[in-house]
Amino acid sequence: MTTDELVAALRAAGCVYAEDEARLLEEAATDAASLKLLAGRRIAGEPLEYVLGWAEFAGERMRVAPGVFVPRRRTELLLRLAVSAVSAVSIRAARESTGGGLSLLELCCGAAPVATAFARRRPEASVVACDLDPDAVAVARGNLEPRGGTVLEGDLFAPLPAGSRFDVIVANAPYVPSAEVANMPREAREHEHPIALDGGRDGLDLHRRIAAEAAAWLAPGGTVLVETSRRQAPADRGIFEAEGWLVEVVADEGLDATAVAATRP
Repeated sequence: MTTDELVAALRAAGCVYAEDEARLLEEAATDAASLKLLAGRRIAGEPLEYVLGWAEFAGERMRVAPGVFVPRRRTELLLRLAVSAVSAVSIRAARESTGGGLSLLELCCGAAPVATAFARRRPEASVVACDLDPDAVAVARGNLEPRGGTVLEGDLFAPLPAGSRFDVIVANAPYVPSAEVANMPREAREHEHPIALDGGRDGLDLHRRIAAEAAAWLAPGGTVLVETSRRQAPADRGIFEAEGWLVEVVADEGLDATAVAATRP
């Protein structure tokens, strides 16, 4: 299969960035037979990230595997906010001469892109990620543990050791309302595990739980960061404020991203 033939086949399959995808597939292939196999999977509708075995996030390649939620570029907002928040914690810790180490927890981590990219930026920090899906946990371990982080399997905070405290808690928890999952792009609804997509009746079931439970796991002066949508941000603000949090909604038009940043009074 020539490059031109591959590009034409990808275009016929509806791939908008056919030239870029062809280049990546050719890069991943070891010979003509493997290229044919990889191209066939992509043309059949399998997400490119699963075919390649990685997804780009914050300038690096994160491992992914079939069924595991593919990191989206918009989640880079959580990373940026986490780095900023921990920098503030670091300054405060130095000023108060506490000597305490910095720490971050990523809930509903999927492939753990935020935790992994954060660990590269702040290698001195303690970084933990959790997910309920064992397939996601396996992939997250491959991404985060070589950076010195820890990945735990379980429901939200349940797998954490008693007494754990974190300067920043980030979560890209599912926030698609159950009735709207069927309207998601085919690559998501047919290939990613439903547990990574379905956020309940209004999409905010897990956000309510995080708002209610996170304070017990947050270090003094810490921050909780939760990805949301522009449409759901007002409801998210109300959920966190009802639990006693001070809330800021942060948006990034370039990333098409929205997040709730919550701190304790």
